[in-house]
Amino acid sequence: MYPFTLERPSTLAAATQLAANGAKVLAGGQTLLAAMKLRLSQPGQLADLAGVKELSGICRDGNALVIGAMTRHMDVANHADVKALIPGLADLAEHIGDRQVRAMGTLGGSVANNDPAACYPSALLGLGATVHTTSRKIAADDFFLGMFRTALAEGELITAVSFPIPKRAVYMKFVQPASRFALVGVFVAQTDAGVRVAITGAGQGVFRHSGLEAALNSSFTVASAAGVAIDASELNADIHASAAYRANLISVQTQRAVAKLLG
Repeated sequence: MYPFTLERPSTLAAATQLAANGAKVLAGGQTLLAAMKLRLSQPGQLADLAGVKELSGICRDGNALVIGAMTRHMDVANHADVKALIPGLADLAEHIGDRQVRAMGTLGGSVANNDPAACYPSALLGLGATVHTTSRKIAADDFFLGMFRTALAEGELITAVSFPIPKRAVYMKFVQPASRFALVGVFVAQTDAGVRVAITGAGQGVFRHSGLEAALNSSFTVASAAGVAIDASELNADIHASAAYRANLISVQTQRAVAKLLG
């Protein structure tokens, strides 16, 4: 690593001030610390948010679950309200990485990093969540802008994410075994506004699939999902899978998701 200074703010106000002054925020470190060890990232100052208690916790607010940005994956997976009200979200959190990652990684860190194969962004997009920041609220549909890109401004911090409670929802993840990221992950949710289908791992960032949504809004059946042609032209291709393979996985995982919800 390159030399750096470490700050440990205990309040959101102090953390916000450090971020405004150029400090790099440490929200769990599952991506940042690895990049620093490889000298791919060189922040001169880190602000560790672990001590900001107001950024952690899970509560119900009307017809939504509000999860603090510094809430660990393992806490989302094990929380009684999440398991009862949005079991698909609890299951997603339970299968992120390994135990060490789930013990240290945070919701806000994953969302702000927006890795194109991360799991949480598909839950936000699939459930129509809202990202709360130090200055505003941003709908998930407007938050994710592409590979490692979000609508966050310089120095703006995520404080929480509000997840509307769906009628039912599920996440189907085809795991890349070495990294435990999603080779393809599909989040399907039946909401008051209709069916939403969010895909991660397959493109340059998380995205909704309008064809699958239209078909499932018309008829929520496995056959309806199977009848949608998945265009591979803009999907990822790498040493793990071709674009055509990922396109097929999107179809298969969506069919499995629908079958699970109907079962």
